Amino acid sequence: MRLLLSAAFVLCWSSGFIGAKLGAGSAPTATLLMWRFLPLTAVLVLVAATVARASWRGLTARTVARQAAIGALSQSGYLFTVYYAIQLGVSSGTTALIDGTQPLVAGALAGPLLHQYVSRRQWLGLCLGVGGVVLVTTADATAAAGVSRWAYLVPFLGMSSLVAATFLEGRSRTRVAPSVSMTVHCTTSAVLFTALAAATGSVLPPASLSFWAAVCWLVTLSTFGGYGLYWLILRRSGITEVNTLMFLMAPVTALWGAAMFGEPFGPQTAAGLAIGLAAVVLVRRGATPTAASCTGNPPVRARGRTGAPTGADSCRGTGA
Repeated sequence: MRLLLSAAFVLCWSSGFIGAKLGAGSAPTATLLMWRFLPLTAVLVLVAATVARASWRGLTARTVARQAAIGALSQSGYLFTVYYAIQLGVSSGTTALIDGTQPLVAGALAGPLLHQYVSRRQWLGLCLGVGGVVLVTTADATAAAGVSRWAYLVPFLGMSSLVAATFLEGRSRTRVAPSVSMTVHCTTSAVLFTALAAATGSVLPPASLSFWAAVCWLVTLSTFGGYGLYWLILRRSGITEVNTLMFLMAPVTALWGAAMFGEPFGPQTAAGLAIGLAAVVLVRRGATPTAASCTGNPPVRARGRTGAPTGADSCRGTGA
């Protein structure tokens, strides 16, 4: 089950880069994202008001506001920068590469912020994973022509936004049902992107079939699949493991791009995919008892490198 969830997450999250490319030529970024979230939010709010009303009982305004902030960072900020970068001409593979630097950032901050320390073997796997995604996308990044250099900074902003959301969620001690968090996050994104589209005069969607095909693709695979599985795996396995799977996004995106758009897929990409898989295996085998305890079992005391209790709850980073 764990392997199936991981594989589904990688495929669905990678689909977001492909979906962004599908819709990039048919409408501005704000328009595409606005119409991605408006219908989805309407459905989620209807479900929340009928079959899922029990999940909302007992929630405070502070908890809902915190989830709105998480949604603004992990959905609105992250997605806008990814889509905008691709619209500026940054390839999906290069965008996935920059997004793939997230595990090192999250791994470096997990210890001081969440007391989820990364073992030496896991650090080795993280560094190996970075090498894999760099190997896959270096050729694409160096060969890009006509793209402003500042455009490559845009995906870094999105990566930082997602890392911030991950730690904001990790520091929360209030458990929120996945249906509630999804509804709040999507509603926040719908409001923000509608406001942005209205401010830029790009509310009306195009009538092209490619636009609506991209919207359906993104809602089904990227939002329900990728985004939903991200938080599910985060809660079950912790920050280090879920972000290690990010190493597979660049090679999988490159393979998908080759199949759908005829992008090149050669020995370099294949080697990067193999390295990414090796990194995932290495990080999982190097998981400490602290990380293993954050899979839904009762919390135990985290231990430092010397084995002494730190006094921190080892599952502090997975509560929601």
